[in-house]
Amino acid sequence: MKAVVTVVGKDRVGIIAAVCTQLAAYQVNVLDISQTVMQGYFTMMMVVDVSQSTLPLAELAQQMDEKGKQMNLSIRLQREDIFDAMHRV
Repeated sequence: MKAVVTVVGKDRVGIIAAVCTQLAAYQVNVLDISQTVMQGYFTMMMVVDVSQSTLPLAELAQQMDEKGKQMNLSIRLQREDIFDAMHRV
């Protein structure tokens, strides 16, 4: 199953590394990634494969949220189909 991870916050060194390290710890594979910095704010979207994750999706989302709080970032993980439905125009 695929999921979408979004990360937003003040830019600083190591954000991508920290998020990817956390995902790898739970056996989540990054399939696609896009990131940018706009006026000092870091934004990133990732499509990930959670089919081999060592945690259920809800718990994985909670762990990523906690990681975001530790880093003063907003990190959200959602199933791809739910993300798509929420962002349909």
